Amino acid sequence: MPAKQRRAWQRMLSGRRLDLLDPTPVDIEIEDIAHGLAFVARWNGQTRGDWPYSVAEHSLLVEHIFDRLNPEEEPIWRLAALLHDAPEYVIGDMISPVKAALGREYGEMDERLTTAIHRRFGLPTEIPAPVKRRIKSADRISARLEAVQIAGFSTDEAEKLFPISCEHILEDLEIRIRPPMEVRGEFLKKFTRLLNDIDSVKL
Repeated sequence: MPAKQRRAWQRMLSGRRLDLLDPTPVDIEIEDIAHGLAFVARWNGQTRGDWPYSVAEHSLLVEHIFDRLNPEEEPIWRLAALLHDAPEYVIGDMISPVKAALGREYGEMDERLTTAIHRRFGLPTEIPAPVKRRIKSADRISARLEAVQIAGFSTDEAEKLFPISCEHILEDLEIRIRPPMEVRGEFLKKFTRLLNDIDSVKL
């Protein structure tokens, strides 16, 4: 008797059935992404506050930092910044030590989901390397801020683990901890605004 095939899909609240091993753009909805990311905790939930600090909140902060550092950047790359952690709506937010332990398979699943998400929302499969570096820089600034403000790291620890070149930007940035449904709404509003900006550029 052949071995029973393991289920590799997840039913989303939109009704879509997302195959984690072979995701397709037609099974990806922004409402599912916003909802999932609003309920996925950063830092394995080891953060201060009455609510978990969500990946959705982190994504909003990264897009904000990216925009401040690159005010002339096209809105399509701001959308890429907002969606930089989008696969985590189904595979969760793994801290770096866990990612390293899981190895290649986790990275490959993340890449497949990223490709499907990018195709769904009109982003190139491969983000240009200079843009990717700028998004990574905004991501690192966000991690540095989160580490000190809510994740219990000392300033010295955070400086060593998350070195950044523009310390001045930290001065007026503040982490927000909000209920998941509020963050979900803000994420969707930002997504819609960016799509409108992209459409305006095309006209």
